[in-house]
Amino acid sequence: MFILHVALQGCLRGRDVVYGLTADTGGHIRYLLDLVAASAQDSGIARIVVATRLFSGAPGPDYAVPEECLGDKATLVRLSSASPGYRTKEEMHAEVASFAESLIAWIAAQGRAPDLIHAHYADAAAVAEIVEDRLGIPFVFTAHSLGRVKASMLGEVAAGHPDLAGRIATEERALARATLVIASSRDEAEVQYAGYGAYDPGRVRVLPPGSDLARFADSRPDPRVDATIARFLHDPGKPVLLALARPVARKNLAALVRAYGESARLQARANLVLIAGTRQDIDALDGEMADTLRDLLVLIDRYDLYGRVAYPKTHRPEDVPALYAHARARGGLFVNPALNEPFGLTLLEASAAGLPLVATDSGGPNDIVETCGNGILVDPRRPEAIAAAALRILDDPAFHARCVAGGARAAAAYDWDRHAARYHALLRALRAPAPSLRAPRQLLICDIDNTLVGCEAALGIFRRWRSRQASLAFGVATGRSFHSAMAVLEQQDSPRPQVMITSVGSEIYHLDQNGVTYTADAAWREAVCAGWEREAVLAALAGLADLVPQGPLEQRTFKLSYFGDAAAAAQVRARLAQAGLRASVIHSHGRYLDVLPERASKGTAVDHVRALYGLPERAVFVAGDSGNDIEMLRARAQAIIVANYSDGLAGHAALQHSYVARASHARGIIEGVGHFRRMLAHAH
Repeated sequence: MFILHVALQGCLRGRDVVYGLTADTGGHIRYLLDLVAASAQDSGIARIVVATRLFSGAPGPDYAVPEECLGDKATLVRLSSASPGYRTKEEMHAEVASFAESLIAWIAAQGRAPDLIHAHYADAAAVAEIVEDRLGIPFVFTAHSLGRVKASMLGEVAAGHPDLAGRIATEERALARATLVIASSRDEAEVQYAGYGAYDPGRVRVLPPGSDLARFADSRPDPRVDATIARFLHDPGKPVLLALARPVARKNLAALVRAYGESARLQARANLVLIAGTRQDIDALDGEMADTLRDLLVLIDRYDLYGRVAYPKTHRPEDVPALYAHARARGGLFVNPALNEPFGLTLLEASAAGLPLVATDSGGPNDIVETCGNGILVDPRRPEAIAAAALRILDDPAFHARCVAGGARAAAAYDWDRHAARYHALLRALRAPAPSLRAPRQLLICDIDNTLVGCEAALGIFRRWRSRQASLAFGVATGRSFHSAMAVLEQQDSPRPQVMITSVGSEIYHLDQNGVTYTADAAWREAVCAGWEREAVLAALAGLADLVPQGPLEQRTFKLSYFGDAAAAAQVRARLAQAGLRASVIHSHGRYLDVLPERASKGTAVDHVRALYGLPERAVFVAGDSGNDIEMLRARAQAIIVANYSDGLAGHAALQHSYVARASHARGIIEGVGHFRRMLAHAH
């Protein structure tokens, strides 16, 4: 397979990238280079090319070199466009048409056209659209950051950024045209993209980036780096609050300085170290970076933080592990106060180096902190919340240690080889879609966690068994969101479902003809919407002492999710009845409590799918393991309870008709299907 990446923004070169050299020379370049390196390890990938702009003059001669080798299979090519010089991201739209012509000419000169184009940022997607129209090469899209998110962060100030409207329009077209959209986190997939009219959740996949974390886990202090920081500080041995980010408004470093400047306790407890890009003369930086740095210096002066804040002018890429080690050696922590962070590679690096996190609750850090348990999420607009979180970590050694231990799990959770394997599987499936099952004679729907997955050996057996079931449609029903469920299934190399019933039955998605993307079931959405008063339900349940809301990513249009015991579930039902509100309350695993529209459940969703497929009741098998499967299991005659069930499922009065398998997990599913098929055969 031949993959062509298109990336126009920033100062892109194959090695020794100077991050922060310009406002748009940031994490997306690191992401791209690491992805290319991981992709090149796959023997099924024949060639990788990264196409970017060729420009001369400032910031240096390297960016006027037409071609650069990135490895045995990978090449960086620079192609000319209308302007001979560097263009900022706000100006890049003017280069799209001319760059696209150069790229089309370059493709024509190759012995073989690329199989797919991967566009990074919206302007690259605009190029890819032109190429697809002319040459028929499909493209996938990674946004990296989004204009609507920036506009939301800026609020009324966004009116002073007329380029944002054009950027958002370009992103709308990219989302509408891309064959597949790759997101780095659930927040990006489910919250950030959801603000766009062209948002189609079934075409978005969450593939967390990896990171070369070994060099951070093995990081050691460097006397030169230590000295660079120490010259700013009265007491360089104190714990460190470390921030490492480009000096742009979105990174919100000013809020961190305010948090520090307004907390005498925090100043007494720790030093603040700001690694804000690389500069010689502030006046030589582009406007946003220069303005941001001036704002930081004004705040340092206003709060009289001299001797307590370090802000070195330069650092080398190879210094970064030593910067983390400097903070770790002093019992410090890493702070990311960005208004929005699409993913947050520096959070993984800092965690691998042994630093707890205080991170923005907007964007990818939600996923990272939830996965690793390595810090505290804060509202980045509240400096007092940033200060309180930092003090909690600094003042609680046991909590500090738990965060450090959680960070050690980052390397396993965020791995480029794993990312590349899923990425390539998706690309190959797009190139050669599996034939769709036109008229299935049977349907199997099973829960995911602790039913389909949970035992690797059992899933391997299920995978082989599934490949032999020519007339069986396969689907899942889960409490997870679509993107969360799809990530688990792909990470576990599960067979791809024809149908996905997600968010405890409140959403349904059907596999498209390309065998990769999904389309939401609009008829089901309309059906569950009837009678659902989400805001009224929220208001009615507010103030229940034993009810704790789950995280924001678990809240859906047709699902409100809480933590609570059986008594809390009874209180919820009573409160809703008292308010005259119709809703379904699902309690599972002794602690998860979901409130859904009255019509929504796994059971009613399965019946909707059965009707779509035109199947009789006896042709449907369902399998589950916990309380949120009860509605599905009791509604089907051919219900399977796997041996590793919880919530007393096998003894439930409404499930006496179910088959309780002797085998656990996916083996129990196969056993149950076999049992009911034998019964059907005997009946005939």
